[in-house]
Order: sequence, then C-alpha cells, then structure tokens
Amino acid sequence: MRQPHPTRRSLVAAGAALALPGTVLAQAKAPLVGPLAPNPQAFRQAMEQFIGKARPQADGLLLDVPVLADNPSGVPVKVKITLPLTEQDWCEEIIVLAELNPSPLACRLQFTAAAGTAEASVRLRLAQSQTVHALARMKSGKVLATKQAVTVAASGCGM
Repeated sequence: MRQPHPTRRSLVAAGAALALPGTVLAQAKAPLVGPLAPNPQAFRQAMEQFIGKARPQADGLLLDVPVLADNPSGVPVKVKITLPLTEQDWCEEIIVLAELNPSPLACRLQFTAAAGTAEASVRLRLAQSQTVHALARMKSGKVLATKQAVTVAASGCGM
C-alpha cells in the first residue's frame, strides 16, 4: 500500500506542534531574582508590626486599585476610611503594602483628629503582578484591612 505524500498543510501543522512547547516555555515568566526578588519575610514583618495583637476587621477601609495595571511604574492606588470619624476615634495611620515587591512597604500615611478625613491617592511601582494590601489603625486600636489583586502588564519600554 502506498503512503500519501505529505501536504503543505500537514507539514505546517506538524511544525507548529513541535514549536509550540518552546514558544510556551519562552513566554513563561522566570521568577524574579536579585534586587527585584520578592521579600516575603519583610512583608510578614511589616504586617505583624502594624497589626500587633489586634484582630483585623474587613469593613471600613476602601482600596481602589485597577485590576489590570498597564503601567507598572505608576499604578494608581486610592485608600479611604469609610467609617465615621469622630474626635474620640479617628484614623491614626494607613499603610500600603505590595506583597511581592522587594521592599513591600509602599507608603505610610499618618493622620490627626484635625484632618477630619482619612484618604489618600498615591502611585506605586509594582515589580510584578501581585496583591496590594492596605491597613489602617484607628485611635481606638481597631485595625482595618483590605487587599486587591493587580495584574501588571509589561510596559513597552521594559522595567
């Protein structure tokens, strides 16, 4: 029995199937190493120092971060206390942590009772796709916590 000659279509399909694993491996991101590597110990330490013995509360703190950040060098972040602030209980401090950055503490904001509100907008540089955490400490000792996952798109200029 005679074998049919391969067609151009079957040759292209076979070539694509062979090239596919290499393409997938080339597109897979290698873990960051060196000065850009995540520092999980520093992240845990910053969380523990801020929270202390308090039990974080999920409501009362709003974190506004885009789910997809097209510019990793300037990701807009807005943090706002949504609880009513009084002269007896106001927000003393807010911190923003980038979980997989080499230096996880992205910013620390301190407030007084005279501020009347506790909100801020900042821009963060994110080393990679990760979760951004916001924590707030109230005068009463209550700690508020929230987080948001952010996917970072590679910029055209490289990072």
